[in-house]
Amino acid sequence: MIYEIRTYYLKTHMLKTYWSRFTEKLTGRLALSNLGGHWYTEVGSLNQMVAIWPYESLQDRIEIRAKAESYPNPVWPPETEDLIVDMVSKVYLPAPFMERLTDRTIGPLYEMRMYTYPSEVLTKVLVEWEKVIERRERLSPLAGCWYTEYGGINNFVHLWAYKNFEERLRVRSEALQSDFWPPDIHFQPTRQENKLLFPAPFSPMQ
Repeated sequence: MIYEIRTYYLKTHMLKTYWSRFTEKLTGRLALSNLGGHWYTEVGSLNQMVAIWPYESLQDRIEIRAKAESYPNPVWPPETEDLIVDMVSKVYLPAPFMERLTDRTIGPLYEMRMYTYPSEVLTKVLVEWEKVIERRERLSPLAGCWYTEYGGINNFVHLWAYKNFEERLRVRSEALQSDFWPPDIHFQPTRQENKLLFPAPFSPMQ
């Protein structure tokens, strides 16, 4: 299983127009493969849309995208080129302890945290996270966790769900005061970013 995380940078005030055009073609696209989730930024770099598409493999992704975009009647992509300033696509592997993305109502507030580790310590990171993730999820659900073996910026991504901003503050405070979080890795990320997201109306994760 792989996950493609696509981040779209929209022109200002184009969010609802983007949603409208996206949903017009979504049914045809879903006939080929599932959408994991779709969110927009509330805090962080604004006017962003984050889409997560799961595939069985890189070859599966290639074949599905070829079918979706085949002429003369492509079912995808939506006609949103005039709304988008830029787009970044990265392919990740799921952490061993991550559940598959499915229809779930665990938000509506999501926090995506993007860490950069030296690639040689990622195995250690995953091992230590797996030891304590069950205890951490008693405080709030882990929506997803991904990594890339190829190094580079933001090579470890985790997505957490909260009911609201107040719950996020409370849970993070409780977690940091615990004896298990953050995991005891002995390697600090060289870079950390985050953004707070809300799901689009058509997102299977709400």
